[in-house]
Amino acid sequence: MTDARPAVLFVCVHNAGRSQMAAGYLRALAGDRIDVFSAGSEPGDAVNPAAVAVMAEEGIDLAGAVPQILTTDAVRQADVVITMGCGDACPIFPGKRYEDWELTDPAGQPISVVRDVRDDIRGRVEGLIASLV
Repeated sequence: MTDARPAVLFVCVHNAGRSQMAAGYLRALAGDRIDVFSAGSEPGDAVNPAAVAVMAEEGIDLAGAVPQILTTDAVRQADVVITMGCGDACPIFPGKRYEDWELTDPAGQPISVVRDVRDDIRGRVEGLIASLV
């Protein structure tokens, strides 16, 4: 038996909305039971301010988060790779668990839509935690 924590990588195009919200929820809800990473195939300059605002409503601070570039090493290190609209940009490695979460891109959306996306992500993250720990 190993006490190694599972590692989850969330990937979206800009790593500025969906993947950042998912990573924020997983860190907040799973604590140190799961290693959490996020990246983007074409990372933006900053996290979407609407995503930061709606996560702050949940007590999760994304203000210091910075979009990261998706690397082959990041995928290699993950046990679970969750994609959110990154298409074929995500490398595939045998033996990894992959899930594609179809979520509305919060970029340019009204705050009510961003809240709906946030709430959808929370439910999916809770299910993910249940499957991993």
